[in-house]
Amino acid sequence: MSIFTPTNQIRLTNVAVVRMKKGGKRFEIACYKNKVMSWRTGAEKDLDEVLQTNSVFINVSKGQTAKKEDLSKAFGTEDLTEICKQILSKGELQVSDKERQCQLETMFRDIATIVADMCVNPDTKRPYTVNLIERAMKDIHYSVKPNKSTKQQALEVIRQLKETMQIQRAHMRLRLVLPAKEAKRLKEKLKPLLQVVESEDFDENLEMMCLIDPGFYREIDELIRCETKGRGSLEVLSLKDVEEGDEKL
Repeated sequence: MSIFTPTNQIRLTNVAVVRMKKGGKRFEIACYKNKVMSWRTGAEKDLDEVLQTNSVFINVSKGQTAKKEDLSKAFGTEDLTEICKQILSKGELQVSDKERQCQLETMFRDIATIVADMCVNPDTKRPYTVNLIERAMKDIHYSVKPNKSTKQQALEVIRQLKETMQIQRAHMRLRLVLPAKEAKRLKEKLKPLLQVVESEDFDENLEMMCLIDPGFYREIDELIRCETKGRGSLEVLSLKDVEEGDEKL
């Protein structure tokens, strides 16, 4: 005995739904659980690993797919892959209250872990524990943003925590080698980007040992490569200049 199934119905199980309202209509896509956040943070780049199907629905649970004309009117294209990407990036992930709370708690802990890994007390050069950072985040009432990556939020947390506690990104230690001809001019350009110059040795080239804020690394690297046309060099001696032991409040 055959069972009639309408052609615009698709049945899916164990699905995470991302919903978006556009042009007065509701559109949904069916994703694998745990993959939506991986896509949004950049950890997952293969769309096929995120979507259960590249169909766009008006109701995933009922298996009702959206009409082409509605998609074209709302998104300005009938390209399903492009539409799915838009919904995936800007839509709202439908999860139960319990799942959402669990997800937010996990992200909160992940953000605190990144901050603890990146930062020190500038007075003692000692790192903070994850638990201490979590307490500090609760004290400033930091609210996790599910659609932003944990790395982005960690940088935001550092900015906010600076207003209430002694904290800064741990310095990187670099060795810079500058050709003699460009050394003086380049040193002046580099000066605003260097936190501490630990030593200078001028022989055939100028060799400098210095500490920098990691946020300036790319700018320093680019400046040396462009200004010396490859004759200068930059070497990372340590990613974090820290003292032994954890910081305690």
